Amino acid sequence: MYSQVRKALGILCCLALLPALSGCGEGAGGENEEAVLTEDGLYFDTAISITVAAGSQEEGQAVLDGCMELCQEIENTFSRTSPDSELYRVNHRETDTVEISDELAEVIAFGLEFYEISGGRLDITIAPVLELWDFTDGTAELPDETALQEAVSRVDASSVHLDGNTLTFDREDTELDLGALAKGYAADRLKAWLEGQGIGSALINLGGNVHTVGSRPDGSPWRVGIQVPFADRGVTDRVIEVSGQSVVSSGIYERYFELDGIIYHHVLDPDTGYPVENGLAQVTVVSDNSLLGDALSTTCLLLGREQAEELLQSFPEAEVFFEEMQDLSDTESL
Repeated sequence: MYSQVRKALGILCCLALLPALSGCGEGAGGENEEAVLTEDGLYFDTAISITVAAGSQEEGQAVLDGCMELCQEIENTFSRTSPDSELYRVNHRETDTVEISDELAEVIAFGLEFYEISGGRLDITIAPVLELWDFTDGTAELPDETALQEAVSRVDASSVHLDGNTLTFDREDTELDLGALAKGYAADRLKAWLEGQGIGSALINLGGNVHTVGSRPDGSPWRVGIQVPFADRGVTDRVIEVSGQSVVSSGIYERYFELDGIIYHHVLDPDTGYPVENGLAQVTVVSDNSLLGDALSTTCLLLGREQAEELLQSFPEAEVFFEEMQDLSDTESL
């Protein structure tokens, strides 16, 4: 049985990836060295951290300020719960057809593509089911079965159609959630923006999504430690070295509660409304594109290892690591 302390860590420290930043302290020691600065924030329902190497402290801080402004802009587009966001307005529409921004259209299109690729396992209309589960308030309570099955009946991405910037719904009660994709999109946007500002070395840490610009300031690869699922924060089982690539990890330990010896986690099966059960605890994807890594890590976690490995044959550009529950604990999982 996992302790209350262990569960709290799993909820509050939703950083499936722990960047190893040794040697990248703030400020430069030599006259010709770049200034290395880090800014923390709270966006996309998680703690984030961005580290940049710039020509001066002033330049670095200006770049980091711009990153945080971009994070806020992205959150104002993709938040499902903020009444000020574009996605919230889409979900509370009064007509079956709405015009949406290029940014929202790009991610919805990607989600609909992965709905087909995954055989319906990655479904961006899962929002009604998500609303019935609470993995953060400290209570261990299952949703009402009748309400859950009604919510499941509303999950069907094939009823959503996108033509350019025109989004059409077959059902008025369909609601979208882009949580499986938005952080990957944000990481890609942040990287592109940093490169546009002339930054050649940076680390973008959006919780379970890490993206890199170039190498570390000393020329060595960035080192990203992969958190062991359900272990104390900072316990890693491998370190991945990357330069200019993304590392995305999706796991069932990020948000969960335990009831009667069973772990109920936030990776929900769109067919049943309950947490998916296939033996996987975590999937980590290394790729050039963080949006792809986000989609693949979640899809593989939903599919299970055998089907995931079949799917991955179509994505040779991605390197994938699996963590299975049987290798972690004898605690019963669901």
